[in-house]
Amino acid sequence: MEKSALTREILKTKTEGLYLFGDCVSCAEKLTKDYSGKVTLIYLDPPFCTGNSFSAQGETAYSDNISKDDFTEKMKKLLILCRELLSDEGSLYLHTDYRLSGRMRLICDEIFGEENLRNEIIWSYKSGGTSKRHFPRKHDTILFYSKTDSYYFNIEATGTRRGAQKRNNMKRNTDDEGRVYFSIKSNGKEYRYYEDDLIYPTDVWTDIEHLHQRDSERTGYPTQKPLSLLYRIISASSYEGGIVCDLFSGSGTTAVAAQNMGRRFIAADNSPLALSAFKKRIQEGECETVIECVEDKK
Repeated sequence: MEKSALTREILKTKTEGLYLFGDCVSCAEKLTKDYSGKVTLIYLDPPFCTGNSFSAQGETAYSDNISKDDFTEKMKKLLILCRELLSDEGSLYLHTDYRLSGRMRLICDEIFGEENLRNEIIWSYKSGGTSKRHFPRKHDTILFYSKTDSYYFNIEATGTRRGAQKRNNMKRNTDDEGRVYFSIKSNGKEYRYYEDDLIYPTDVWTDIEHLHQRDSERTGYPTQKPLSLLYRIISASSYEGGIVCDLFSGSGTTAVAAQNMGRRFIAADNSPLALSAFKKRIQEGECETVIECVEDKK
């Protein structure tokens, strides 16, 4: 699809949305005119400088052969714009891996302030290759920064029930109100953990798997992330009606997760295959999502 062939289009979606077809920096610059200080959450899953090209349906989805130095400069421009887009209670989640995590950390420290780094999240998974030259690489890094110290964060929304599974040497009991709990004694003191208590994730996420080849979520678009990953991020750092933004939209996972959770969304990508995947995944509703083409800045 040539950009000149794309005209302004309206899709019917569950929640209000905006899709910009163009380069991430150009799209971010355009967004600052109307959305400066209004975005609740930005999730970025940029290329990792692998040196590869990624294909879908026999066509190139995107090329990832930019040099690390050129990419670092581009990300610096983008992250400055992202900070401008965020509200004072807003947060950034930057998804990267071992190739760029050090560089991205330094840039984010400079732009957002080292004091506003809230977590270096490790997303650990079982998929991937093996090697005899180094330990197998089985995790990505997600850098979580806030714009200010008044950021929105709701860990309660990410909790899961402890459940009936017995842990360690704890004893199963029932209290006077009929609630089931597990207990353990230490230094003469009893510690109780109720079955219906919430357990919250730490900064190491081992309970969310990569999408497998035959996973029903798969769209065919390369490097697609699971909805469960975005559900956790969106639950923690945005609220219903807030704006969730993804400037490397890819298959549209962030937008789909946002609309399923009652958030407005902004998505952007410069790949025709990404736009096609997005349009197929967004379900019809009563709200409007505008699709616009953005000319790249030279």
